[in-house]
Amino acid sequence: MLVPSSIQTKNGAAHWETLLRTRAIENQCYVIASAQCGKNNTGVTSYGHSMVVDPWGDIIAQASDQPGFILCELDLEYLDEVRSSMNCLTHIRHDILISPSINV
Repeated sequence: MLVPSSIQTKNGAAHWETLLRTRAIENQCYVIASAQCGKNNTGVTSYGHSMVVDPWGDIIAQASDQPGFILCELDLEYLDEVRSSMNCLTHIRHDILISPSINV
């Protein structure tokens, strides 16, 4: 999941990491979040801290609040391990979902 952002410094410091880790866990996927940093042309300062979060919610790479880049490897075998240990998709109640043949 790719998440581009320009979150302001105050909000970013309070919520950025928590939100990204939550998205990775609840969707059982890697989250690659690029974030602007520094002041924009209106004077608003963006938080930065681009990061990559694994499907377990661990941060595997993170940048600072300065321009730069991060590089990491995504382990697809680990992705499968996490998905098989958190069988969320097996809990879907197909019997109560709306049928695709019904026009809503």
